[in-house]
Amino acid sequence: MADFVHLHNHSEYSLLDGLSKLKPMVERTRELGMDALAITDHGALYGAINFYKICKEAGIKPIIGCEIYIAQGSRHERTVEDKDYNHLILLAKNITGYRNLMKIVSISQLEGFYYKPRTDIKLLDEYREGLICLSSCLNGYVSEPLMTGHEAEAVKRALKLRDIYGEDFYLELQRHPNIDDQEKLNQKLIEISKKHALPIVATNDNHYIKKEDAEAQEILLCIGTQILRTFT
Repeated sequence: MADFVHLHNHSEYSLLDGLSKLKPMVERTRELGMDALAITDHGALYGAINFYKICKEAGIKPIIGCEIYIAQGSRHERTVEDKDYNHLILLAKNITGYRNLMKIVSISQLEGFYYKPRTDIKLLDEYREGLICLSSCLNGYVSEPLMTGHEAEAVKRALKLRDIYGEDFYLELQRHPNIDDQEKLNQKLIEISKKHALPIVATNDNHYIKKEDAEAQEILLCIGTQILRTFT
């Protein structure tokens, strides 16, 4: 499995959402024969330094990233419509990218916070250097309009991200059999990829380490969302 690297991982620092503790996550990566691992917690970089140190000690290449929240318009707007946001994955490929990622995350907290720490296209463009962008999950900046019948808007967004990141923008395919519409989304992203020559990357939206951790993570999610779920 050394040829595959997990690029979309939520640790315990994705508060009330991710279950994975950093050291066991890195140890599991080494057990599976992988030589690199990314951390992409929601909207913040709380775990980045500890993650970096633990990876280095284990001989694993650390990839520092974040799953950011992107506003529908400007990060400065705060109306009822601005409660809606989408996700994007940013990964630092060098020290310049790490510094720009810190700037984006910090400004999102200080200027864009409205229910979530939000960024916007203008901010992404300003601090684009050294960063790789992935299109994220079903609620991704490209995926969400694609799944709600607004394919032209999805293509427009994808091409804008390519304008910003060039060859470092990837459409993100995931395989989660129990998530409704995942395969439908994958097929639509593949079509866009072929039509517009956009590269594809395979990820999983990881929130826990082993299969037996699923119920505990679901309970954590119930606490975070305050929505009661039925366990089977």
